[in-house]
Amino acid sequence: MQGMDVDAFEKKFNTLEVDFIRSQQLFCQDVLKLLPGQRAVISNGRIIGPLEEQEEFTEEDFHLLQKITLRGSAEKVKAQVKQMGMKSKLASDLVMKVDALLAASPKREVRRDVHFRKDTHSVLHLSQRENEVFFDVVVIVDPLTREAQKISQLLIVLSQVANVKLQVFMNCKAKLSELPLKSFYRYVLEPDVTFLANETVSPGPVARFMELPESPLLTLNMITPESWMVQAVSSPYDLDNIHLQEVNGVVTAEFELEHLLLEGHCFDLSTGQPPRGLQFTLGMSRDPLMYDTIVMANLGYFQLKANPGAWILRLRKGRSEEIYQILTHDGTDSPADAGDVVVVLNSFHSKIIKVRVQKKAEKINEDLLSETTEGKGIWDSIVSVWSAFKRSIAGGGGSKKDDGEKKKEDDLNIFSVASGHLYERFLRIMMVSVLRHTRTPVKFWFLKNYLSPSFKETISHMAEKYSFQYELVQYKWPRWLHQQTEKQRIIWGYKILFLDVLFPLAVDKIIFVDADQIVRADLKELRDLDLEGAPYGYTPFCDSRREMDGYRFWKSGYWASHLGHRKYHISALYVVDLKKFRKIAAGDRLRGQYQALSQDPNSLSNLDQDLPNNMIHQVAIKSLPQEWLWCETWCDDSSKQTAKTIDLCNNPKTKEPKLTAAARIVPEWVEYDSEIKELLGKVQNQEEMAAQRQTPSSSKGKEQNRRDEL
Repeated sequence: MQGMDVDAFEKKFNTLEVDFIRSQQLFCQDVLKLLPGQRAVISNGRIIGPLEEQEEFTEEDFHLLQKITLRGSAEKVKAQVKQMGMKSKLASDLVMKVDALLAASPKREVRRDVHFRKDTHSVLHLSQRENEVFFDVVVIVDPLTREAQKISQLLIVLSQVANVKLQVFMNCKAKLSELPLKSFYRYVLEPDVTFLANETVSPGPVARFMELPESPLLTLNMITPESWMVQAVSSPYDLDNIHLQEVNGVVTAEFELEHLLLEGHCFDLSTGQPPRGLQFTLGMSRDPLMYDTIVMANLGYFQLKANPGAWILRLRKGRSEEIYQILTHDGTDSPADAGDVVVVLNSFHSKIIKVRVQKKAEKINEDLLSETTEGKGIWDSIVSVWSAFKRSIAGGGGSKKDDGEKKKEDDLNIFSVASGHLYERFLRIMMVSVLRHTRTPVKFWFLKNYLSPSFKETISHMAEKYSFQYELVQYKWPRWLHQQTEKQRIIWGYKILFLDVLFPLAVDKIIFVDADQIVRADLKELRDLDLEGAPYGYTPFCDSRREMDGYRFWKSGYWASHLGHRKYHISALYVVDLKKFRKIAAGDRLRGQYQALSQDPNSLSNLDQDLPNNMIHQVAIKSLPQEWLWCETWCDDSSKQTAKTIDLCNNPKTKEPKLTAAARIVPEWVEYDSEIKELLGKVQNQEEMAAQRQTPSSSKGKEQNRRDEL
């Protein structure tokens, strides 16, 4: 031991009896659980060790340990024992024992009562039940905040399940520039399981809104836990446009927890960076490919829809599996080095995992997002050309696989979003206008998050009538990305922020068309347009209607200096080269810029078009020919003749309602509208007739069930 008098120690050691040394050995072995050869330091019942083989406990360490011991309770205990007048040896042992006991006992904070000088005004008092143990709860809250809306129901439930003495202090702000709350809120929380009059369990918790004002236009929205994906499954009402003055009775809506979300972060062990574009699949042993997703460059984030059960996470077959391998994972339910990552969802709480991957040795220089044809030598090109030449001489076409891939590439992929019955009406008309002007197979992609139950029920009938494909895509706004609170701004965000993760990698190009747009040309022409290296193409705002010059905000101030010679583009119609978009990490760049700008409430007032125009220097925009989008507000009447699409954009000058403007501006709009109404009417009649046919049999079945139960 460094600094120790070895001679003095040896002299003392030789005077000790064998029994004493043996007792110390047994103490170290049985009480301290030290193995032979291990070292430790004991100080007043505290064990420091066992020390590592190369670790030293020097003289300075002993001095520090002594200071720590004395600064604790030892000095206070020593002072008390000294007053007892005990002998030195006995007093020393007593100090050691008492200090050891005090050090081992857990420290407890003393309860401190808070006394308020004034609690007469703006204070809510709720008394406890007498002669019972109670909880003393004091709440200080600003009543005009979202937090106050939530905590009010929590306090009500708390007072029902426990004996509570409650004081709620209203800590209001002295001055407000605007009304901070613009919504009515109900936090759905029940104190206990509720039963109906017939002793059956109630259908579930209910949010009830009573005494609401009838004149404002209201929107019903759900604020759910981060890992829940909830959808409206039943409601005859337009939940986006609730006007209580026009409603007879009660507005009802039923929501369903459709999926639980599995979230994660993925990193490449070699670089420490997220493997951008890496694909994961989620499934079960019988069906390994049920859901898939792509890893973002932002925090290596990914999310997958799932439900309660045991799931298997794998790299998607193809380039992801060929180039990468999973090395370790945390937060999962399988060993960290297991090839198959097993994740068990057995709770309604969030499940967040971490996955670490690495490129295979032979693929170390491969780029995941590069074209599969890139990197081929000249010989491969010659072989490819010669094979094509032989097929043409033989008179045969390509293989069935080639034909299938060509057919898939030839599909016209149209993306759109809508919320509320009015915009879903516009959306159906837009779809028919697209189909009337193309012979190319069309697949529509709709954001499922905000579609009404009635639209989801009838879209299959439209697909059968007009021979198109459709798919409902959904994505949960990531918790780390700045949240929007207004529904319209959330929808705008979905139009631009998640283009790289909403669609499968097999989709090469997607065309976004606003719901309130009428198409008069073949969108295949737009899909095949050369974007000249840009990841997407937008149409610039028109400049030809001169009487609207005073409303062109992009002609002055910030936008004029930021854009320079470039144009400000409208977001009603755009085409996206998804391969290029992912390859240059356009989605990650847009999300990063959004995160920085959205903290300021005055930024990104038109989120879906301000963001790409703001990023025009980092993510290039191909300006589409002006005829691809005509809008009466900004374009003159003469240019309407060559318009390939007509957008029913708002007019800040006249504020004309969209339905009125649609019938006036676009003659074929009325024809499309009548055609769709006729189809939906037939569908409704068929469903009513089917329900009438089922009613007698179902009642007979119920009667039979009653007999069986009796």
